[in-house]
Parts: sequence; C-alpha cells; structure tokens
Amino acid sequence: MLDLAIIGGGPAGLTAGMYATRGGLKKVNMYEKGMPGGQITKSSEIENYPGISKVVTGMELMESWPEQCMKFGLKHEMKEVTKVSANSDGTFKIFIAGSEEVDSKSVIICTGSNPRRAGFEGEDKFFGKGVSTCATCDGFFYKGKEVAVLGGGDTALEEASYLSNICSKVYLIHRRDTFRASPATVKRIENTKNIELVLNSKIQKVYGNELGVEGVITIDKDGKERDLKVPGIFVFVGMNVNNNVIKQNDGSFLCDVNESGEILVDLSMKTSKAGLFAAGDIRVKAPKQVVCAAGDGATAGIGAISYVDSLGD
Repeated sequence: MLDLAIIGGGPAGLTAGMYATRGGLKKVNMYEKGMPGGQITKSSEIENYPGISKVVTGMELMESWPEQCMKFGLKHEMKEVTKVSANSDGTFKIFIAGSEEVDSKSVIICTGSNPRRAGFEGEDKFFGKGVSTCATCDGFFYKGKEVAVLGGGDTALEEASYLSNICSKVYLIHRRDTFRASPATVKRIENTKNIELVLNSKIQKVYGNELGVEGVITIDKDGKERDLKVPGIFVFVGMNVNNNVIKQNDGSFLCDVNESGEILVDLSMKTSKAGLFAAGDIRVKAPKQVVCAAGDGATAGIGAISYVDSLGD
C-alpha cells in the first residue's frame, strides 16, 4: 500500500511529492500520464516566477523541477488515473486505466482546470501569441497598449479592471447588453474611463502574423463588423474543472465541491474527506499562478505527512 498517491504532475503535484518524500513518507507515487510539468509548459513567456529574473518559456521554467522533486524518492507513474474512491477502512483505492488498482493511505488531487475556449477563428492559432486566458500572467506585456477582453462574468470584468491599470485602453466585448457579474463590479467597470464596452457583440476572428496578434474583428447583433487594432485579446468564458477522478459511480463526488465543481479545501488543503487533499487549480478560489500552485502542493504534502503519521503502523 502507498503512503501517498498524487494525481497530477504539474507544479502542485511535483511540489507535493517533494515535500512529502523529503518529510519522511516512503511510498509516494505521482500519477501523470504524460511528462510532468502541467499546462504551464505551454506558456511562451513567464517573467513573474520568484528567483527567475529573465523571461523564460513555461517549458524552460519547469525543466529542472522533475529531477529536483524526485530526488527524495518520489516515483512518477506515467499512467492515467480514472477514479479515486474510499475503502471501508478509511484508505483509498486508485483506479488506473487498464484495470490496474492501487491502495493508498492518503491522496492529493492536483488535476487542475483548463480555460474554456470561445471558439472564434484564430483562437488556437494565436494562443500564447496574443490570445491569453490570464491577465495576471500576461497583462504586463501590453503595458501602455490597447487590448481586448472577452466575457461577461465576474472574472472577465475583474480582469478587465486589472488590465485598465496597465494598458492604455481595454475593449470589453460581451455578447449581451447586461453582465452576469456583481452589480458593484459592473459599476466599477462602467466608471473606468479607459474601458470601452463593446456589447451585443462577439468575436468573429483574430488575425495577425508570425509574431502574433494584430487585431480582433467583432460582429454585433445587426451584423456590423468592427476591427479593433489590438495586439492582445484575453478570453474569460469559464473553466473546465478536471474533477472526473473524484466522481463516483452514482454521480456524487468523493468530497465536497462547489457549484462549479472546484474542490472545497481549508487553509491546509484538506478536503471534507479525511486523508484527501487538493492543491492547485482544482481547488476553490485558486489564483491560477505557478507559484501559488507550488505553495498549495507544499502545504498539502506537509498535511499528508501529518495525516499518515497519525494513522500509526
């Protein structure tokens, strides 16, 4: 039986494994069907990770993490976990694609979440080259420039507000003439002078060249097109939470989740199920930053040590 099973091999999972093994747990497996690193490896520019003073790609940032995180005994299993369930004795069963099953005393879920794509022409082509889903990550690259934001919920409006402090102008594009965001947030947006509302409109396409985005074509409800000459477009149309591994056969979840399917945790990354922890973008109110995911992983790893120790032999 494992001491700890970690599901997911991004910054949270890797860091959790390093802290757990360095802290004394002997049998710790991290399950990631591909190479470790997580979705951050797809980012083309990162300049806000502490200790890394130059701009690097996500792949460059994560290159040394696996070796460091595994030198204390963490084992990477290149396998896909399909489900985690609870055994009658309080331990957990890890179901692996191909009918393999493994038991573990504790589990950390680090499967993350993925931004939804809006589906407009050029979105995939220019993703990471002007199309972004993280204003905190990429907003600074557009300092003093005009950008566009797509979305009508709290996240879209809050990110538009954030960008308005960096960029010369923000075009906020929404398919309706009302927002789903809180009234206070909407009022703040309406009172921000360098945010222009582009309502009853959707993005028809994003265009550019090999260097990146050059503009966004919108179309309104009457069919009128508009060409916004911006080098960046930020898309906030929701998240797909990767919580299938905690979904049980009856449709319930192994632990408590919110209405969006994000796992509810306390400050120690403990879930409502004893011995089950969650870290990184899968958990509620995650800042969706590499440094925060790593911090979550460290906290969860330390928590797993304490939990397994409390079980005794």
